[in-house]
Amino acid sequence: RSSDLTRLCARRVREAVVSTQSTGISSKMELLKLRTGREGRVVSALRMLKQYLFRYQGYISAALVLGGVDVNGPALYTVYPHGSTDKLPYVTMGSGSLAAMSVFEDGFKMGMNEEEAKNLVFHAIRAGIVNDLGSGSNVDITVIRKGNVEVFRPYQIVCKKSERAGDYTFPIGTTVVTSSTEMVPFSALTVTDEEVMEIS
Repeated sequence: RSSDLTRLCARRVREAVVSTQSTGISSKMELLKLRTGREGRVVSALRMLKQYLFRYQGYISAALVLGGVDVNGPALYTVYPHGSTDKLPYVTMGSGSLAAMSVFEDGFKMGMNEEEAKNLVFHAIRAGIVNDLGSGSNVDITVIRKGNVEVFRPYQIVCKKSERAGDYTFPIGTTVVTSSTEMVPFSALTVTDEEVMEIS
């Protein structure tokens, strides 16, 4: 259907824009480091992102989580499609974010070690996947430390694709096509068999 194709194209364009902007911001942060002679701050990358998204007034539809470590320590931000931001100890964005946020609100505590944090993030993302059909099937976790980034991809596969239970191919001629261009009006159809079923 054309609406599905439009959504798919919009998603691919959005992914391409976000990927391009991530690379662009990474380059700008490197240039900032060379110009100033010191490491850039997470808030500098945040400002670049939010200004870019604000310029397009939400039409890019990119809801992002930005994290990093700088001289001020670790920082997590949400970046909304129209450019507004939040800084919180734990953040979620996207279609599964409500389910993920409920797990964070229940299990987050200050001073968690890395394994506890990874376990909490896993359960939050898993809740987002299970409660939202558009959130994929794999949990990927990125651990950001000062001067080091470690990516666990996939950390765990939550939903595995199953085998089809039956054969879903239909023989040619199953659906009658009168013409590829002719529309048959509903009034021209005749009922050949009718069955009334009771709903209990």
